[in-house]
Amino acid sequence: MRLLIVEDERKMADYLRQGLTENGFVVDVARDGIDGQHLALTGEYDLIILDVMLPGLDGWQVMQALRQAGKVMPVLFLTARDKVEDRVKGLELGADDYLIKPFAFSELLARVRSLLRRGKNREPEMLRIADLEVDVFKRRASRGGDRIDLTAKEFALLMLFMRRQGEVLSRSQIASQVWDINFDSDSNVVDVAVRRLRSKIDDNYAPKLIHTLRGMGYVLEARDSNA
Repeated sequence: MRLLIVEDERKMADYLRQGLTENGFVVDVARDGIDGQHLALTGEYDLIILDVMLPGLDGWQVMQALRQAGKVMPVLFLTARDKVEDRVKGLELGADDYLIKPFAFSELLARVRSLLRRGKNREPEMLRIADLEVDVFKRRASRGGDRIDLTAKEFALLMLFMRRQGEVLSRSQIASQVWDINFDSDSNVVDVAVRRLRSKIDDNYAPKLIHTLRGMGYVLEARDSNA
């Protein structure tokens, strides 16, 4: 799932990005209200974490613009504004939750997962192809009933493939979605990661699911022949 963080404090933004990325999310960051509003209106996000006190436009203005534009993705205010009237204002503007700084990351993560579970465009809790199953919220994968141990990056890569089954993904698409980097043609980071994932979910099972399309990228689909 893709999240947007709108937070002007660099250390806080980096802390949030790292923690959420390690838990399998793809994360974009905007450091002011103007960029945050632009990304939120033009991008496809499953959830937005929004500060109130921002340069350019404040969080109230961004929130109002989103709902006026018909954007229905969940929004969680994460702010030091702790007065009751602030919380009421945020919720009345259309936010789905309001968490006050300082906070425990475990609570933030629980709230994010709760909002995603009950969101209007809720993703299924279990994704499947052939005998491969991925529990989205428990972050567990299994094939043929066997538990598969994955690193955080391997799980994020598998989730990208599972959500886009049958679609050919280029190396640049995978690099930007999983590593949040521009793909360097001299780098083999994507090929190495795919090879490691394939060894875990394909080597001892049939049918093979991850296929290479030479010169194009990779695709996840169930078929009899190898690519």
